[in-house]
Amino acid sequence: MEYAFHFSNTMAETGICLALDRLLGAHEAPPVVLCIGSDLAVGDSLGPVAGTMLKSRKTRFCGYIYGTLKAPVTAKEVRYLGEFVRRTHPKSKIIAVDAAVGEEEDVGLLKVVQGALRPGAGANKRLPKVGDVSVLGIVARKSPLAAPLLHLTRFHVVYAMAEILANALSSYSVKLQEDHFVNYSQKNMIS
Repeated sequence: MEYAFHFSNTMAETGICLALDRLLGAHEAPPVVLCIGSDLAVGDSLGPVAGTMLKSRKTRFCGYIYGTLKAPVTAKEVRYLGEFVRRTHPKSKIIAVDAAVGEEEDVGLLKVVQGALRPGAGANKRLPKVGDVSVLGIVARKSPLAAPLLHLTRFHVVYAMAEILANALSSYSVKLQEDHFVNYSQKNMIS
């Protein structure tokens, strides 16, 4: 299942939050958000920018965040970090966030997809899949010259997409906390 929202859509944050809720279902533990990318290419910085924004909202996010501008999760780290996250947070669902290339008409879309993503696929890298749910921001068109296009991506687009993702993930975290409180209260009510 896949949900897609253009970053200019005023309902994108709400839509992404609801899509995550629908795709991930109930949680036993706080989620892990794995923000993949590098600040060396503007187009590839979506994950680290979103991770940095999300981390700055510490009071609103209940979960684990890996991948920021200060400590990015690049292609080199994905192989090892995926295994580390599975061992360190065995009951947590993993939300993998990454920039992607796509068709010309898809540029600007934020896609929430059931299942793992393969980081570096747009650059023909062979890396292990990661995540229970993937959140992809289409930042440039698919081309044999995808790598140079990532350097020509407008930072405004990446920043706007990252802000939407950080807000949507924060809202999703609040919803999880509220749902957990309601379920806990209902289980422990005295009749």
